[in-house]
Amino acid sequence: MPGGVSSPVRAIKPYPFYTAQARGSHITTVDGKTLIDCCMAYGPLLLGHANPVIRQAILTQLEKGWLYGTPTPLEPEFARMITRDHAGMDMVRFVSSGSEATMAAIRLARGFTGKKDLIKIEGGFHGAHDAVLVKAGSGATTMGVPDSAGVLADLVAHTRQVAFNDAEALETLLAKNSDVAALIIEPVMGNIGPVIPDKNYLQNVREITRAHDVLLIFDEVITGYRLGIGGAQKLFGVQSDLTTLGKIIGGGLPIGAFCGRREIMSQVAPAGPVYQAGTFSGNPLSLCAGIATLRWLHENKGLYARLDKKTQEIEESIGTKQKGAFVRIGSMFKYFFRNRPPKNYQEVKECDTAAFGLFWKSMFEKEVFLPPSQFETNFLSAGHSDEDITALIQAYTTCLSK
Repeated sequence: MPGGVSSPVRAIKPYPFYTAQARGSHITTVDGKTLIDCCMAYGPLLLGHANPVIRQAILTQLEKGWLYGTPTPLEPEFARMITRDHAGMDMVRFVSSGSEATMAAIRLARGFTGKKDLIKIEGGFHGAHDAVLVKAGSGATTMGVPDSAGVLADLVAHTRQVAFNDAEALETLLAKNSDVAALIIEPVMGNIGPVIPDKNYLQNVREITRAHDVLLIFDEVITGYRLGIGGAQKLFGVQSDLTTLGKIIGGGLPIGAFCGRREIMSQVAPAGPVYQAGTFSGNPLSLCAGIATLRWLHENKGLYARLDKKTQEIEESIGTKQKGAFVRIGSMFKYFFRNRPPKNYQEVKECDTAAFGLFWKSMFEKEVFLPPSQFETNFLSAGHSDEDITALIQAYTTCLSK
């Protein structure tokens, strides 16, 4: 296995640890070390590890079979739940991952508009497919440069970038280019964050894209159902044309979805000419786990306020004495080794990664597992108890004072 892992974010020098089991807010390694988990599989486990409600839903479905290759009643049931929770979201296509969802949404935007170019945000991550594996640039007219060996320059030549929280740069770019099909953006940048949008930034983005006849794609693979029922677009009051979902809507099993206005989604095969297909799309196990998750969230809406209060408690315990910046939104949080909260990718890159590395190791020694990168968001879940928060506060206090 390259690097000993199945995804590079899991690599830890000199070698990664391996997990034997997990429950609630804790994971136990094969070496017998039990850790408070603030990674939560990079976001999907809002209800915690091995949640009994989700487990029972999976077990019930297992008795019926776990892959059919045909439509199941779970698909329209789940689609109706998602569309009811999101204003302006008329249709849903289920896929098997967030990467697959963003790839299909981009293709759909190009097919619907007949335009070629795509704009993404510098530092935004939308999966590991060629069109979005683009190096971050420094200007509004930055042309795409491959961010991985094996990605052809020709394939990313139609991907341009602008900085997050810079609506003026977006306007400037669109004023010079009439062949842009869509802007894809994380409303809250999660893979380098959280980096939070400035006041009215998303509203301005919506107005600018609409004025230039450009589709707005909200990548809510991380923020969908994480920031509340209805996601970031409900929280900030901005409605996109297309939305990608993943992570939480699978309850911890592989899933993705792209959703949007009926006139756009009707262009997806077999109803329209934009092709998309997948053997495991609409997998019954993932759908039943997702349905169980959404039902639980609707029955326990107070969870969001409770998790927000817990990240607030961590923030207040750190105070302003430290040299870094604690950023949080709901159950997403991060301590940046930078004097002020970053507003975009370029500012995130100014963080002291060496200091973060030492801090991460200290937290691990205190039996706290954080994502092993300065550039990944931390998460809380329904499984995190008050005792866990007390332990986290103590760990932060000790490890930041070293």
